[in-house]
Amino acid sequence: MAQMKFMCDAERCIECNGCVTACKNANEVEWGIQRRRVVTLNDGEADEMSISVACMHCDDAPCMAVCPTDCFYKTDDGIVLHDKDLCIGCGYCLYACPFGAPQFPKQNAFGERGKMDKCTFCAGGPAESKEEEYEKYGANRIAEGKLPLCAEMCSTKALLAGDAQEVADIFRQRVVQRGHEDGAWSNNPRASADNLAYDAARKG
Repeated sequence: MAQMKFMCDAERCIECNGCVTACKNANEVEWGIQRRRVVTLNDGEADEMSISVACMHCDDAPCMAVCPTDCFYKTDDGIVLHDKDLCIGCGYCLYACPFGAPQFPKQNAFGERGKMDKCTFCAGGPAESKEEEYEKYGANRIAEGKLPLCAEMCSTKALLAGDAQEVADIFRQRVVQRGHEDGAWSNNPRASADNLAYDAARKG
C-alpha cells in the first residue's frame, strides 16, 4: 500500500500562495482557518527561501499521541485524519504539532475553541454522507483517484504530493540535476557549495 506524503521543494517555491488559495477553494473552510500556509525564511535577503507548510501526515504523529479523546486516526495509506465529533477543542494537538497544522475557529479557552480543523490530504473524513463529509472536512479527492488540489495547482511544481517513494525519487532526480551527483544522501564535502533544494549540509 502506498504511503502518501507531501514535500515542498524550497528551491522552486516562489511564494505565490497558489496552494493556499487552491486549498481554501477546494475545501471551503470557515473564515480564519488556514489549512496550508507559505512560510518565508530570511525575507528580503539573498538567501531568502519559501516553503509551503500544512499537516505532514507524520508516521508517528504527535497529535495522535496527545489527543485525550482519540479523535485522530490513520488510514491504510498513511493519511492522518480526525473525527470532529470527538474533538473537544482542548488544543493539545496544536501544542504537540511541530508544523502548527491544527487550526481552531475560535481563540477562546479550553472547550470553547470550536472543533479542530487541519489538512486532510483532500481525503475527507468520517461522515454518513458525501454532503456531510464535505461540510465537515472538505473535498475527498483521494476517493476520486486525484491528488490534493494544492499540489496539482502549484505552478512551479514545488509542492509534491503522492506516494512517498515516488515523491522521494522525483526530489532525488532534481537534486542530481542541480549538480549533486549522489542525490544528496551522503556526506559529500561538495554539498555545502552546491545549490541544493534541501540539504542539512548547506548550513554545516
